[in-house]
Amino acid sequence: KIISFSVFAYSGALVFTFSKVFDSMVIASVLKDGLSKLAIFTLAQTMTSIIQAPQRGIVAASIAHLSQAWKDKNMRVIQTIYQRSSLNLLLFAAAIYFLIALNYTEAIITFNIKASYILGHTAFILLGLSVVIELGTGLNAQIIGTSNYWRFELFCGIILLILTLPLTYIFVKKFDILGTALATLISISIYNTIRIIFLWKKFKLQPFTKETVYTICISLLCFGICYFLFRNMHGFAGLVLRSATFVLLYGGSVIFFNLSPDVKPVWKSLKSRIGLK
Repeated sequence: KIISFSVFAYSGALVFTFSKVFDSMVIASVLKDGLSKLAIFTLAQTMTSIIQAPQRGIVAASIAHLSQAWKDKNMRVIQTIYQRSSLNLLLFAAAIYFLIALNYTEAIITFNIKASYILGHTAFILLGLSVVIELGTGLNAQIIGTSNYWRFELFCGIILLILTLPLTYIFVKKFDILGTALATLISISIYNTIRIIFLWKKFKLQPFTKETVYTICISLLCFGICYFLFRNMHGFAGLVLRSATFVLLYGGSVIFFNLSPDVKPVWKSLKSRIGLK
């Protein structure tokens, strides 16, 4: 059983990893000036990976609790972890995504990075959105992977690969590096939708609450306010003011509306460390 589980887990990781690097291979081999465009796309990918940073901590903290809950057949705990992870990951992912989106082009100009890298902004918007969707759907992979249906995670990975390979090739030829980002967004959306439907059909588990909708609306509103307020402000001052205003508006809204029960303890701890009453 251990060997069987390890083979399936490794195969699933291998399939998922290959689907992630295939786009770079296609850009380099299909497009004219492929290596130059790959460099532009890689910057967008790197910025996107920053959005995923909170995921590792939440995954590491949840595995033991999920395993114990499955052993105890405690579906209430699993549902709580599912929804709390979805909300918390969405809160952090939306914040980082919109912060980078607000400053992507301006940062390239301000820090005198080669102007051609601005072309990666639209690719980042789509790639980043795919990560926000993936994180916002919670710990799908971990819940399935610790259940008796762990084999399904490999099948999901194969579906992702089947979607990613042809879509990436077709879209890159048609839309340049933007096609890769679009293919990723479509593939990841379908991939996570399948896992959500599977968990609902099998266990009546779903990751969303009304706070999910509130988070999306608040993040979009804060982004819109900061974009229109500072769109004519350039340079380092513009970067700082845009970022600070967004953090204050978004963070203040999250705390004021108490969107997540895990935010207030963090805020109280932060206030005590900086000496605020």
